[in-house]
Amino acid sequence: MKITQTLISVLTVFLLLSCRSQQQNIVKMQSDNGDGTYTNPVVAADFPDPDVILVDDVYYFVSTTMFVFPGVTILKSYDLVNWEYCCNVVERFDFSPCYNLEGCNRYSHGQWATSLKYNNGKFHLLFITLDEGGFYCTANKAEGPWKITHLPRGFYDPGLFFDDDGKIYVAHGYCEISITEVDSNLVAKGEDVLVYNGDIRKGLEGAHVYKINGYYYLYCTYGGLDGFQVALRSKNIYGPYEQKVVIRDTTHGPNYGIHQGALIQTQTGEWWTMLFVDSGPFGRFPSLQPVTWQDGWPMVGVDGKAVVTYKKPDVRKEYPSKILPTSDEFETAKLGMQWGWNHNADSTKWSLSKNPGYLRLETVKIVKNLSEARNTLTQRMFAYYSDSTATVGTVKMDFDNMKEGDIAGLAIFQDPYAYIGIKKINGQNYVIMVNNGKTIDSVAIDAKEIYLRADPFYGSGAAMYYGGETVPGTGTATFSYSLDNKSFTEIGNEMQMQFKLTVFTGNKFCLFNYATKELGGYVDFDWFRVTPIVKK
Repeated sequence: MKITQTLISVLTVFLLLSCRSQQQNIVKMQSDNGDGTYTNPVVAADFPDPDVILVDDVYYFVSTTMFVFPGVTILKSYDLVNWEYCCNVVERFDFSPCYNLEGCNRYSHGQWATSLKYNNGKFHLLFITLDEGGFYCTANKAEGPWKITHLPRGFYDPGLFFDDDGKIYVAHGYCEISITEVDSNLVAKGEDVLVYNGDIRKGLEGAHVYKINGYYYLYCTYGGLDGFQVALRSKNIYGPYEQKVVIRDTTHGPNYGIHQGALIQTQTGEWWTMLFVDSGPFGRFPSLQPVTWQDGWPMVGVDGKAVVTYKKPDVRKEYPSKILPTSDEFETAKLGMQWGWNHNADSTKWSLSKNPGYLRLETVKIVKNLSEARNTLTQRMFAYYSDSTATVGTVKMDFDNMKEGDIAGLAIFQDPYAYIGIKKINGQNYVIMVNNGKTIDSVAIDAKEIYLRADPFYGSGAAMYYGGETVPGTGTATFSYSLDNKSFTEIGNEMQMQFKLTVFTGNKFCLFNYATKELGGYVDFDWFRVTPIVKK
């Protein structure tokens, strides 16, 4: 009897642990822990430069997408932890041929840090591009449609502010922060007024403007990998301002160098801030932190340190957990909002309807390499909340209609980039692996369709998200192929992923097809699937 009871107890514990393990596998991409707490980052992917506002019990989050369109992504949430796609504000950007990769490009340029506000029943969004200047977008609903206006001038890292007396201001600048009064069209009404010189080190930027309890606050960052957040405050919009460091945390782990973002007050009166962290090759991840007001200053985190796991914000009720989509079967009439084109797409050269259930990519122009290719479809890579778990992307591709010299396949794109694909040479199809511009390996095959896999990994895994000793840096990736989606063969060598400012977005999965000799070829992608694989 005792042996039976002991056996039952052991089996019960085993089943509970198994269920817990399976449950953890289900929520690996979730910040929400399901027990009233969350774990940072709230989204483990490249959503930098956040601005967050609350409108009618819904939180809206805008981030930087630079040269990817549709872009200027807005997420929405009901609890600041579980986020879903709301819209991409800018469908395409037709203000320079460089956005069409016509002899030039906008890598590391394009849309930068954006200010999001809601005033008089409208959503307002202000951003700058380094080459084209300022842009002002408005909409009655966050989902759009959005109207975009090219302004006479730009404001670097703008912080749009609607004062309670009807006046409108923009805070902006790098190292030197200025205030400019603007009219209802966001056109400057006078000269810029310098209100503060960054005096801790170079790099004061990312100003967001708030008016709280009679003070004007400029919520700014001293940027960089070890960035930190400050608040400037004054009773007058034009100063003089005093300065306070509100968080400076360089503890190795998920909040190393946490900085730049927004202050948010919940419906229940709690204060929070959404900042971001440079998180290695996958990009810059948003981190949600509690705020405590001390002597009129918004102090971030707990005891001077940013939190990793913490109680969720009190928003009066509980909401279901969310995971942003990644995999796609290409069975809908529109691309999912997780996708964006590398620069503007040529809409006549891709389709979800010419072969229903497939994404067709036709070659657009003859180019030398992937970075010049039009109609490269991209999406962010997501990290996981457990150690040694990698994000693996697999695609099924029909390549029977490629032309001589065409190259199509699956890439990981930053600087450097690498890919696995099919290249047609003298009528023969080859599986090739290209790394940092060099063809590392090629294998002739006799087939019409293939499964291609990219396997990126952080190196020591996602331990950095649980306070491990991994400082954001490089990661690795391998590539493999299969003819039956069961047995995969690695090809080429290991890619050393990096995050470089020459591109300035996190590494992305890419589906591509480009011509090197003649036009007219196309490939059909049946599906793209992202799955977790535990590294041992």
